[in-house]
Amino acid sequence: MGKKLVNRRTFIKSTAAGVGGFFFLASNVRGEEKKQSNRKFIYRTLGKTGIKVPVIGMGMLQPSNPALVRAAFDAGINHFDTTASPAIQVNNLKMFGEVSKGRKRESFIIGIKVHSPEDPVTHLYKEGATTEAFLERFNSFLKHLDMEYVDVLYHHGVARKESAFYEPIMKAMEKAKKEGKTRFLGISAHMNVAEVVQAAADSNFYEVVMAAYNYKQKDYLQVREAIAKAANAGLGVVAIKVIRGGEQPEKMAGIRGLKEGEKAVNPRASLKWVLQDSNVHATVPAFDTFEDMNVDLSVMEDLTLTDSEKEDLKRAASTTGLYCQGCGQCVRQCIAKLPIPDLMRAYMYTYGYRKPSIGQELVVSLGLPNHVCEDCGQCPVKCLNGWNVSHKIRDIVRLRDVPSEFIA
Repeated sequence: MGKKLVNRRTFIKSTAAGVGGFFFLASNVRGEEKKQSNRKFIYRTLGKTGIKVPVIGMGMLQPSNPALVRAAFDAGINHFDTTASPAIQVNNLKMFGEVSKGRKRESFIIGIKVHSPEDPVTHLYKEGATTEAFLERFNSFLKHLDMEYVDVLYHHGVARKESAFYEPIMKAMEKAKKEGKTRFLGISAHMNVAEVVQAAADSNFYEVVMAAYNYKQKDYLQVREAIAKAANAGLGVVAIKVIRGGEQPEKMAGIRGLKEGEKAVNPRASLKWVLQDSNVHATVPAFDTFEDMNVDLSVMEDLTLTDSEKEDLKRAASTTGLYCQGCGQCVRQCIAKLPIPDLMRAYMYTYGYRKPSIGQELVVSLGLPNHVCEDCGQCPVKCLNGWNVSHKIRDIVRLRDVPSEFIA
């Protein structure tokens, strides 16, 4: 606890700075042949948990296709993670419980997230974030999953060190583990990542950390350093938000946020970049097509970055894209104190991930005023990414007025 936490306001001057450091060598890891396929995947162990998994698992971000989950199982993917989006998470838990029936429980790893109510601006917990509420939600998820236990229970969406050590939630997680309802305790972070990962490393409580980590982060060096400390402390490290885009740039041509002539993200390069860091034990990117699954399977066999992939990373690092840094400086500048990072995340879900239903759910959950970005005149917010923040906000809040049945 005495270690100095990384200052979240410390950023590299530009995203492209230090690009040469992107291509550090991966540690020597051996491929092992999965019994159910002839492919050789690279495996890593989730810290002191002892769980051995292929370096890429499956995230279930939207209502997932049962056939795709079965295909992932059959291809050798055995690590699964569900979104924390309430309605979608419940549907996916029910679906996954059905699909996994008949398979040996010890043959796969499932992690679920429980998020507690927090102030959308300060990201500190509200009065309703109690031990009882956390356990009630977790137990309902277990019931939907129709399993006696999960492998990792995540304290989800932590953005402050204070929240990582929030006693009511820690008590709930401790109780769940004592009762045998989870094997391991985890924590996940989308914002202020370096500070939260450092807190997890110092905690002597969390056993797995799930952290946003990608080459678009202006503070990726600080995140990398915190991840190394977590891994050295014995925590399993799972990377998320590794930046996935269309396999072919032309597929993303109509996406908002991409300027004219700007290409989409190369998913192979993005996945390989994060897995070059041997302190990252796994990643669980969401995929909802067989094409995306095949991309992931190919990366699981070979993490070598090709010259063209390195060029793609350098190009993408110099563009603004749709990834919000989550630094929070926009909230401090905003006269209305809007939860701008969450709104930018909703924008990314809608226009980047092509998941408007998730974007809508997030926007609605924020409890925004009726009139947003209409009365300030000149917007004082200066975004690190150079975004026109008020324009993006006005665009994304329109989802509140769209009937949910009209959104795929």
